Amino acid sequence: MDEKKIIHQTAEYIKTKLKGEGSGHDWWHIYRVWKNAIHIGKQEKTNLFVVELAALLHDIADWKFYDGNEEIGPQMARKWLEKLAVEEIHITHVCQIIKDISFKGAGVSTKMKTIEGKVVQDADRLDALGAIGIARTFAYGGSKGREIYNPDIQTEMHLSFEQYKKSQSPTLNHFYEKLLLLKDLMNTTTAKKMALRRHKTMENFLDEFYHEWNSEI
Repeated sequence: MDEKKIIHQTAEYIKTKLKGEGSGHDWWHIYRVWKNAIHIGKQEKTNLFVVELAALLHDIADWKFYDGNEEIGPQMARKWLEKLAVEEIHITHVCQIIKDISFKGAGVSTKMKTIEGKVVQDADRLDALGAIGIARTFAYGGSKGREIYNPDIQTEMHLSFEQYKKSQSPTLNHFYEKLLLLKDLMNTTTAKKMALRRHKTMENFLDEFYHEWNSEI
């Protein structure tokens, strides 16, 4: 099977699997990450076949919805890619990207090993920023039953992945514990430029949020 057919079948598979998901990790999240990854990947001169597959499969089984299991995503991706008879060198590369892609806490290093991994990680992180990032953050918080904001609960800069996985802090804290940090964690020059406006959008949102909150008290 040629690469275009593999990409097409993978996109259709993920679209069916994640369609209608309500936490912000749905097909349209995948679609945006996929398209941003292609754009960044072209600028950074990468293996686009690996970039596209990793972008499409990066949330096939997110640990957040599988009791913190970090292995299930790469395992399910491998099973799918083997079914399509993708070369082992590409399967290994894609699965490593999926394993390493997630943010694991403010105090945890999450450097990618290849330029393809850096591109996909940047594309995923861009979708956590800006207006869409704000919407996704509150969708996820609601799906987990978290408060929007509680001024009595302080933010926490998690020093380990285990700490981060166990966090139940209000959604607004997530801006400080992750989202506002992402601009300076982008790997590629292309993504760094793309992140600037989205970061500013979040800062403006937070200014307005606190203005309204304090005006109502």
